Amino acid sequence: MAFFQALGDFLWGGPLLAAFLAVGLWYSFGSGFFQIFGLPIWWRASIGSLFRRKKGGKERRGVTQLQALSTALAATIGTGSIAGVATAIVYGGPGAVFWMWMSALLGMMTGCGEKILAVRHRERDADGRFRGGPMQYMEKGLRLPGLAKVFALFCVAETLAGGSLAQANSIASSLSAAGGASPMAVGVVLAVLTAVVLAGGIKRIGRLCELLVPAMALLFVGGGLAVVAVNWQAVPGALRQIVSYAFAPRAVAGGYAMGSALRYGVARGVFTNEAGLGMSAIAHACADVDEPAEQGMWGIFEVFFATMVICTVSALVILTSGVYDPVQALALAEAGALPDGMLGAPLTSAGFATLFGEAGEWIVAVSLMLFAFTSLIGSGYYGRRGVETLTSARWARGLFQLAFPACILLGAVGDVTAVWQLVDAFNGLLAAANLPALLLLSPEALHLLRSWLAAQKRKTGIEENSLDNG
Repeated sequence: MAFFQALGDFLWGGPLLAAFLAVGLWYSFGSGFFQIFGLPIWWRASIGSLFRRKKGGKERRGVTQLQALSTALAATIGTGSIAGVATAIVYGGPGAVFWMWMSALLGMMTGCGEKILAVRHRERDADGRFRGGPMQYMEKGLRLPGLAKVFALFCVAETLAGGSLAQANSIASSLSAAGGASPMAVGVVLAVLTAVVLAGGIKRIGRLCELLVPAMALLFVGGGLAVVAVNWQAVPGALRQIVSYAFAPRAVAGGYAMGSALRYGVARGVFTNEAGLGMSAIAHACADVDEPAEQGMWGIFEVFFATMVICTVSALVILTSGVYDPVQALALAEAGALPDGMLGAPLTSAGFATLFGEAGEWIVAVSLMLFAFTSLIGSGYYGRRGVETLTSARWARGLFQLAFPACILLGAVGDVTAVWQLVDAFNGLLAAANLPALLLLSPEALHLLRSWLAAQKRKTGIEENSLDNG
């Protein structure tokens, strides 16, 4: 795994981090920082639309927008939101949380652009269902089919690493710590269940995720907020740590440097919301929507919820509950002597256990199991779409359908450190292919956004005039 560690360190060593922030800034400036100043619009057009009655009678051509969002969130709110946050804090310090927030703030517009382009350049498969994503907007928008195949190759590799190995590893380690479950047994059950759901296609995936994602989010966020509420006196100190360590020189107490906070914060932030990687755009392209920019609003909400809400709850639980000490953690990390209890999900579980006892470990275990299980499903769909882009041969799809469950088994019993090295490497390769495409296609994405906003403004004016006349 030394090669993948070196590759991950190289990709995330500076230029790629700058590219994420640069593309996010480009879209933010181009939209007038719409993620901030347009909050009422994107909130109303995304999650707010669920509370408005929609006209019926139209034949559904894809999954609903909520199902598309749930599928995308299912693949993003997984180990990154629980295990990834803990790993970032241990290796990067409390300041890593600040850079998670910054990457998410800019990533909200990157995610918006991805979803706009995914819907704009999507196509229909042999069964008449929508399909799209970076592969389509690279091929049809940029007219670079070679780049589309490169992305598809990295997509398959990432789903086998981050999508199966990492998710299965976190589920198995969490259940083993909470109840002594056999990692191999956990892997077998996960592999079978995932294979059954994936066999039903995007509609079955969407329906399942629509049920599970809200339930698992409520369980985890509710329990986490209870821990933070009990330790409310430690919240101001935790927030000070997050900000001060984000810009800290090496000499500060605890020894964490700004470079480590930036590296782990952005890398783990990207893994939790996937803004810039392009993967979640594959799910959003299947949505039953006419206007590309309308789906972009759900892309903004997706990043906001995955990082600003879920990851913040995880971070505050760890920083306020007393289970983490920056001086001790850094010393153990530099000595290569970090115990399993300080890596990934077990550290978050320990924070929950300070309030709920053994039940707290089960809250995290069940949440992680649901998060990671839905992540397995979403990632499996992404990987299959990558295979379909590379080749139309049925044997290739069959091979992937065997390889994905096999990786789930391997991940359940594998080494967590090695798994995260693979995740960083393949996420970096995905971003290296997708970010230039987003930048080159930004005029089109921003034009579609402005046109839709202008239409919304005219529509609002007409509605207001109608009310006045009435």
